[in-house]
Amino acid sequence: MSEYELSPVLSKYLDKHLVFPLLEFLQEKGLYDENDILKSKLHLLKNTNMVDFAMDIHKALHGTDDVPQSMKDHRSEVVARLRQLQHDVDPIIKCLENPNVVRNFRQDKAFNLQFLQDDYQIGPEHVEALYQYAKFQFDCGNYTLAAELLQPYRTLCTNSERNMSALWGKLASDILMQNAEAAREDINKLKESIDNQPFAPPLVQLQQRTWLLHWSLYVFWNHENGRNDLIDLFFNQQYLAAIQINAQHLLRYVATAVVVNKRRRAVLKDLIKIIQQEAYEYSDPITQFLECLFVHYDFDGAQHKLAECEAVIENDFFLTGCKDEFIENARLFIFETYCRIHQCIDIKMLAERLNMDQEAAEKWIANLILNARLNAKIDSQSGTVVMGTQSQSVHEQIMDKAKQLSVKSFMLANAVVGGGRT
Repeated sequence: MSEYELSPVLSKYLDKHLVFPLLEFLQEKGLYDENDILKSKLHLLKNTNMVDFAMDIHKALHGTDDVPQSMKDHRSEVVARLRQLQHDVDPIIKCLENPNVVRNFRQDKAFNLQFLQDDYQIGPEHVEALYQYAKFQFDCGNYTLAAELLQPYRTLCTNSERNMSALWGKLASDILMQNAEAAREDINKLKESIDNQPFAPPLVQLQQRTWLLHWSLYVFWNHENGRNDLIDLFFNQQYLAAIQINAQHLLRYVATAVVVNKRRRAVLKDLIKIIQQEAYEYSDPITQFLECLFVHYDFDGAQHKLAECEAVIENDFFLTGCKDEFIENARLFIFETYCRIHQCIDIKMLAERLNMDQEAAEKWIANLILNARLNAKIDSQSGTVVMGTQSQSVHEQIMDKAKQLSVKSFMLANAVVGGGRT
């Protein structure tokens, strides 16, 4: 299933530091040649400050304890640069460590800068040194320190572009530290900054939204409420447009999030429409499974695609942890859809549709009827499931319609407000 492996596509929209976890995963899975992975790592490290790491990979790749002189020279340059930056940034760091200083900060950044200049002789050159030192530490792989430095820098920076750059750096640092809660907050701040740029060219906003969608995958698949967050962001009208224009491959992740999230089934119809519209640009077993089941009602095709989905998810860095959950919910989709159009169902035939043996399928259906309170019963003598009338109550219908209208109204209001700003 390497044909559906998305790392080469995803890496185009990621910071080079974010690509390393993908390469580690691929190396562990053995999807690519070991030497090719090592060469890719070495290429990524070329313009970073992680010289020791690059040396270790070079030794492993070439089977030697020697490294090129250029690497040794680069290491000396990095050490010299580190010492210079530490000297430049030392005054502002000592100042910010003083609790009395931070206590006197206000929302007005210009006031803070003037306050530091008048009382502590901290000028713009020190603030710039703080940014350069944080960036340097990030390039060294010291993500914890980088995140700690970027936080006070953003309270002092008056340049909107630099502020945005610092926020991207903070998000990358929190992702790489696996601090999902902080990274989730960073995503919300970045989204607000991107959407509220008054004079940004639409093409720039489109590119930034595309980046944010990709970076958010690291957070949403590792946060307890991440799947809801993913659906909310990816179905936002402006971000959905970014997917359809720049990144149709992200449909894999929104499709998986909808399948495993039982509470968000209301967006399934919209998802199916989008998958159909973009099928000429992108499709994989996950999107094809939904098409087979909800467009063509091809249960044999859905069964075949479900088996392929298992392999695709197993080899996907972001989705591998939810494989069992996806398979369980996909089987539930098959069962529910089949039940809508059949009143009496042969358990043996249904077991084949679900890729299960007959005994396991009968137990699975019995538990499903019990837990989901389905209007159905199992006839063990004839080996069938007999369905009762399945109808949604008027109250449930009204609630579903109200939720859909609320979401669409919110998206429309955001689009109107966003259009007014531009």
